[in-house]
Amino acid sequence: MSQHGINGSGMATTRSTQTSAHCQAGEGRGIRDVSDVLRRQAASVNVPANLTSVDFMQITAAWAEGVARALLADSLSRRWSHVQGVAARARTLKPSLGTDADLIEAAAWLHDIGYLPELAHTRLHGLDGARYLRDVQHADPMLCRLVAHHSYAVIEAEERGLADILTREFAPPPQHLADALTFCDMTTSPDGDQVQVTHRLAEIHDRYGSGHLVSRFISRATPLILEAVGQVRARAASTR
Repeated sequence: MSQHGINGSGMATTRSTQTSAHCQAGEGRGIRDVSDVLRRQAASVNVPANLTSVDFMQITAAWAEGVARALLADSLSRRWSHVQGVAARARTLKPSLGTDADLIEAAAWLHDIGYLPELAHTRLHGLDGARYLRDVQHADPMLCRLVAHHSYAVIEAEERGLADILTREFAPPPQHLADALTFCDMTTSPDGDQVQVTHRLAEIHDRYGSGHLVSRFISRATPLILEAVGQVRARAASTR
């Protein structure tokens, strides 16, 4: 696997600073200490025993697909449809991602496993999914970081009072990798279809309703999401 460096563009640096500022802003909101967050062991989740830990293999999209299928296909069928679409979207970015392509596809398969009820201990699904990957699957740290922070999850973490816990356990991934996963997630509908990012954002607002915590998060994250999608489209166009 390649070394994952920070994207050197000015835009990426600005957004990294903005994201850091979001974390700092959340620290004054009475955030709970990690000891206050229920963190039960996820080992009881019914994952087939023949799934090999990545302690003994390279990160591959095929492995990630197997884990996601075992967790989501029967229990959360619509979420599974979305995840399949996000992974398909990731495969379209291979020319611009180079050696990071397999990592991003793996993250695409796994980004929503934290919605599984057996894993949903904090209700911040990126954090719950990343903890399962780290503690049970012993997954690659960069993969865990991508899942934990996908689609500007740190802003949702602020809304839930979990921003310091999220960033303490999982450092934000390099901006260009975070952008790629955000693009894949935010241009894929809940049913797995490719959509414009504006349609995806509107659908989230419609699904959760005005005033819901997730709607507040999406409103705050929208400028950063739109910029990430634009950056990925520009990089893809430059490699054609």
